[in-house]
Amino acid sequence: MSFSSEVKEELFGHIGSSRHCQLAEIAAIIDAAGLIRVDESGSTTLFLQADNELVIRKFFTLIKKAFNIKHSILEKTAEIKDGGRIYRPVLTDFETLKSVLGAIRLIDKEGNVLELQKGVSPMVTRNTCCKRAFLRDSFLCLGSISDPNKGYHLEYVCDTEAQASSLKEMIESFDIEARIVRRKKYFVLYIKEGAGIVDLLNIMEAPVSLMNLENLRIVKEMRNSINRRVNCEVANITKTVNAAAKQIEDITYLKEHYGFDNLQRGLRDMAEVRLENPEASLLELGRLLDPPVGKSGVNHRLRKLSELADKVRG
Repeated sequence: MSFSSEVKEELFGHIGSSRHCQLAEIAAIIDAAGLIRVDESGSTTLFLQADNELVIRKFFTLIKKAFNIKHSILEKTAEIKDGGRIYRPVLTDFETLKSVLGAIRLIDKEGNVLELQKGVSPMVTRNTCCKRAFLRDSFLCLGSISDPNKGYHLEYVCDTEAQASSLKEMIESFDIEARIVRRKKYFVLYIKEGAGIVDLLNIMEAPVSLMNLENLRIVKEMRNSINRRVNCEVANITKTVNAAAKQIEDITYLKEHYGFDNLQRGLRDMAEVRLENPEASLLELGRLLDPPVGKSGVNHRLRKLSELADKVRG
């Protein structure tokens, strides 16, 4: 099972305890995966996308809790296709449908069913807890999250810009940065920062997925930190080795073309100690001199020897 599927399984099992939160979840499902049709006889039917079984199952659980419906009302009528998607009828009893749509403010004062494209009423998500519930079930319908081992990316794929903007506004009300990009005919709301995704999982109340993601982030950051440290050490070692090789090359040249006897005693001692200890650090070289010299003093003498070698070559 993918990480995205694990997150959705967890969100599927979480239902708001308050009725207003349950209504926000119902509104999210209808807004994200619903289709309302009125036939020639005037009968109204609510459909949900047939390819998401978790959403349909949760929808019935929610309306049973929120409206005290004791029996399944899934009709055995034919599915329909709209916009390349398959929809299954879930509510055909108008009184029940009227109660559900009225509770989430999708019916106007005259009793007419409003178009879903107009979006969900802000009154449905006026409470912070209701925003959490709405984002949770919207993700169940529209969301996906990448494998954290490969990268951090969470997104909602929306049909309309208004839908994406509404979700973006809700997410940003929790101080999480989100962006919208056009992808073919869809509007994709996405978060790419690992910390932002962790915060959103917390807001949607998915603690298990949050902990799994945090554990992966810790391991990943630790591995990256170790790699950076190793790379830095390798770079320093390489730099030290290259510098030592250049120093030995210059000192050997001076020995053959200038002679150590022509060097000042301090430079001569330095040259001899370096040739005898090609792998020693500057600090170790300083301790081998008599009298001992500090790291800066060793560096100064070696630089003098290299400058003299370049002068002799010239």
